Formats: sequence, structure tokens, C-alpha cells
Amino acid sequence: MGNKTTLLVVDDHQIIRDLLRRVLDKHGGIEIIGEADDGRDAIELSRRLKPDIVIMDIVMPGMNGIEATRQIHTHNKGIKIIALSMHVDEHYVAYMIDAGIDGYVFKDSSFDELVQAIQIVKSGRTYLSPRVAGVLVEDFRANMPAGRRRIASPLTPREREVLQLIAEGDTTKGIASILKVSIKTIETYRQQIIRKLQVRGVAELTKYAIREGLTTLDVRPSHSP
Repeated sequence: MGNKTTLLVVDDHQIIRDLLRRVLDKHGGIEIIGEADDGRDAIELSRRLKPDIVIMDIVMPGMNGIEATRQIHTHNKGIKIIALSMHVDEHYVAYMIDAGIDGYVFKDSSFDELVQAIQIVKSGRTYLSPRVAGVLVEDFRANMPAGRRRIASPLTPREREVLQLIAEGDTTKGIASILKVSIKTIETYRQQIIRKLQVRGVAELTKYAIREGLTTLDVRPSHSP
């Protein structure tokens, strides 16, 4: 398979799977190595085929994409998962982020955006469609009590600087280059940030960074060299 990014496509509609195969197979750097029409098949094929990325629908009969995402990550945390959904509802977005997705793209997005998401997620970063970021911000606003006093950040200025770069999609190597420190130092900062904020994964770090005003919604492209 060379250096191609291997995909498992999970959707209960055959026409969607056929369309994705027809379009993505034309991309030289991508290869679809399997298809599944429900969450249980997705889990089994993920174990057997070990794709780089799973393109995961959310609402499916038998087992939905949320539970399938959780179980795939339980068995193999190295597999990246991109939610491909028609749902803009904040509950679906929140549940999929909690399950551990690495990207969220809408079905009415362009194929160019999906390819971009695949490339970004393969590189170890998180891709959230701009509309998803908007949903997250609106959710924060809706759940923030009026007149709540701002709580002092538990992070040091340097940690906040690292957090912003993480949220904007930079790699550990890229952040180390920007801040002129070692990769090990950045890894230490990352662990300290996760411990202090008690969050899991880049998506939750990004939500925190948006809420704290450390970054804007448009966190692509990366600063990394």
C-alpha cells in the first residue's frame, strides 16, 4: 500500500459508500481498504484491517457511530476517526468529541474539505469543520451563567502559549521549532496542560482554547514548518 492513507468507510447507505469510493479512489494518496454498514462491522473490520482512518457515520441501525468510535479506540488508539455526518445538533457533536473523534465533517461539505480533513488528521492534528467550531462556541455561551466571574486560568503563560499552538493544529515538532525548545519539553508541557485542565484529547483542548479566547475558530492552517 506504500505511503497511501488507508481508509475504512462506515455508512449504512450504500450510495454514500459508493460515492466516497468513486471520488476518493481517484486521489493518489488515499486508498479505501474496507466498507461497513453499521458500527459492529466497523469494529470488526478495524481490528482486522487496521486502517489509518475510519470515516464514520453517526446515526446507523444496530450500533451507532458514537459507540463504535468508543470501542474502536478501546482496541486500537492508533486508528484515527473522522465523523462524516448530516447532523449539526450540538449533542451529536459533543457525543462524538467525547467518544474521541479526530475530525468532524458534514456530508454537504466539498470533497476537497474531506480530503483536507483526512490529510490533517493523518498528520496527527484535529480537523473540525468551521460549523462544528461554531456549534461548540454557541454551546459554551448557552451554558455559561450570565454575569459569571472569570476564573483565573490554571495555566502558566507558557502553557497557554503552547495550548494555543496545539489548538491551532501545530505538531509537537512544529511547536518546539516555533518556541525554540526541545520536543521533549513540549511533550512535558502538553501533559501538564492535560493534567491541569483534566481533559482528554486535542478536541477538548481546542474547546478550552476557544472558550478562553486563545484562538479563533479558523484554526487551520498550521504554523508548523
